[in-house]
Amino acid sequence: MQKILLADLSIILVEPSDTQRKIISTLLHKENVENVNAVGTVAEAIDAIHKQGADLVVSTMYLEDGTGLDILKAIKNSPELCAIPFMLVSSENRPEKLEEFKQAGVAAMLPKPFSTENLSRALKASLDLINTEELDLELFDVRQVRVLLVDDSKLARNHIKRVLQGLGIEQIIEAENGATALSKLKEHTFDLVVTDYNMPEMDGRELSEFIRFNTETSHIPIIMVTSESVNSLHMANIHQTGVNALCDKPFEVEQVKMLLISLLEE
Repeated sequence: MQKILLADLSIILVEPSDTQRKIISTLLHKENVENVNAVGTVAEAIDAIHKQGADLVVSTMYLEDGTGLDILKAIKNSPELCAIPFMLVSSENRPEKLEEFKQAGVAAMLPKPFSTENLSRALKASLDLINTEELDLELFDVRQVRVLLVDDSKLARNHIKRVLQGLGIEQIIEAENGATALSKLKEHTFDLVVTDYNMPEMDGRELSEFIRFNTETSHIPIIMVTSESVNSLHMANIHQTGVNALCDKPFEVEQVKMLLISLLEE
């Protein structure tokens, strides 16, 4: 399949402010993105996505008839639209508000104002989701790698699974929390565990400790996916629980690719 380039991208920009539309559109044009259709409400965005389609949706958080999260969930809950990457552009910095987007499968998040470097990275992360490429491993056939994916958010699991499938991983079993994951570990054999940190019943830390200190599972590499800062108190000593690598939300293809090569080729 031919790769989509920046110049090929068809973007729907959701921004009610004319000034902000012009600023963001100008910066997109500087990145070689010319096909930008700007709308100002949730309803207009969803209508445009259904009528004309899009390679990428770039949206602010707050709109007169809802929020960018309404658009993101409409995309991710639709089998026809769920592969469309969503980029958030917002001055919102409250962790609980941003967490909702991370859990729903946002491809990238940009602050307002943002630099050209911020935009370039976000566009690359979005393109990586569109231009899937099977990972070439020396010691594994990537299609035979068995993954246990653990996250209490169905939307987050869908996003992570899509990234893994884009890299060629086909054998993925899901669990909605650590307790369910334990049952899956007893029933199946896995080459890799990808787990969220914050989950009910049994969180990622407790699950990782069980995996690492159980003789039957102690060899399995663990990637922990988290929206927590790696420098936070919660994450400070997470490697002591046996976690091999930390991966941020949003779950970016390039970072995941490097982690998989590192963990599976050791």
